Amino acid sequence: MALTDFLAASDITSAINACRANDSFSPKKFFAMVGLSKKSPPEIEKIFMILDQDKSGYIEQDELQLFLQNFSKGARPLTAAETRAFLLAGDKDGDGKIGWDGRVTRPSGRLTFIVMSLVLEAELSNFALDRPPVNSKLAILY
Repeated sequence: MALTDFLAASDITSAINACRANDSFSPKKFFAMVGLSKKSPPEIEKIFMILDQDKSGYIEQDELQLFLQNFSKGARPLTAAETRAFLLAGDKDGDGKIGWDGRVTRPSGRLTFIVMSLVLEAELSNFALDRPPVNSKLAILY
């Protein structure tokens, strides 16, 4: 299974190009650009499992440093500051890694919050512009 099974190659390329310079990576912006905000929780779980290179059920600091290379082999590694900030954004319990709660059904930590807030943000934008919802599961909010 590859990330392009879930995400458009053109979106990945645009997101990688947007953070080409050191210290320009923003998880929230990157997730929005690659289209994660439009994915269902089961799809996000599958993407998480692809990013968990050692299949430990967690994404650790060394995996986060090489995060962009999961999307494009020629991408740069994250800087120490970017890696640290990314880890802090997703590490729910301070154990130094981003986990998947139950490893089956729900992502844990603030990383989930970031992704789900992007979904809600997209839905609210559509609502404000009087567009139909992107994610039908959130249509009930209307």
